[in-house]
Amino acid sequence: MPEATRTPKEGSAPRVVVTRPLPEPWLAPLRDAGLELDVADRDAPMAPEALQARAPGAAALWVQLDDRVDAALLDAAGPSLRVVATFSVGTDHVDLQAAAARGVRVANTPDVLTDATADQGWALLLAVARRLREGHALVQRGEWDGWSPTRLLGTDLADRTLAIVGLGRIGTAMAHRGRAFGMRVAYHGPRPHPERAAELDARFEPDLDALVRSADVLSLHAPLTPSTRHLLDARRLALLPPHAIVVNVGRGSLIDEPALVAALREGRIGGAALDVFEHEPQVPAELLAAPNVALAPHQGSATRATRAAMAARCVDAILAALAEGGTA
Repeated sequence: MPEATRTPKEGSAPRVVVTRPLPEPWLAPLRDAGLELDVADRDAPMAPEALQARAPGAAALWVQLDDRVDAALLDAAGPSLRVVATFSVGTDHVDLQAAAARGVRVANTPDVLTDATADQGWALLLAVARRLREGHALVQRGEWDGWSPTRLLGTDLADRTLAIVGLGRIGTAMAHRGRAFGMRVAYHGPRPHPERAAELDARFEPDLDALVRSADVLSLHAPLTPSTRHLLDARRLALLPPHAIVVNVGRGSLIDEPALVAALREGRIGGAALDVFEHEPQVPAELLAAPNVALAPHQGSATRATRAAMAARCVDAILAALAEGGTA
């Protein structure tokens, strides 16, 4: 049953709907500013109808990447809504045009999670390249019988090509780490980035198919849009060298997941390092069982300092928008 619709009381403080329970230190600046906080009590996605029922009269929505902010939700909130702050860099879950048409500001959290997410990508990549998942399982099962010269031979990364799709903040951070490991860097995107490329000694490849063919490691950092959905599909997976490793710490739908599963099952690529999935939190059983993958539950930004910095960005955006609107 959806919650009863909430309506503002005359003269009441501006209300901020927060769609997940969050640590009190993250929320305190909003309380200190005199705002009323309407915080969800379950650490799980809120059903769309429940969020719509909670939204009327809200001055701000503090949402998560799995909350769909569409025209129906914005209309449910009504004219009091000033800002939607999303606890993420990506905004593919927000209808930006609908928000702009209603004069609602949309704020995200760029910059502060760049290094944490790049570290996560490299942790997963190394786990695949050095077969750490298999080694961990061997030791954990008590089946390790001592050193062997041929057991669990992995892949060297030095002198290999790290192919970056999207040389933005996180793509650049991934590339810097690749250079530290002695990798060559090539990248593709809507336009070249000469200054970043010069720092990285990186080669711009205008043809995405050519980039894929050259990749020893293919790392995806494009934003999710209609044109980038399934950017790595069955056809492009077939272009990868058979030893190539695919890394995705961006959005799951950049990859055609069934096509990736088929490529792994048939041994047509070397492995996959995935922090995100197409239908989160569902993960295909074949991915779970594959030995040459490393999987994580969308935790790229999950460090204490990074998540606190993301929260501060959301708080600042809410306070700024409400101050400009004369409600805080």
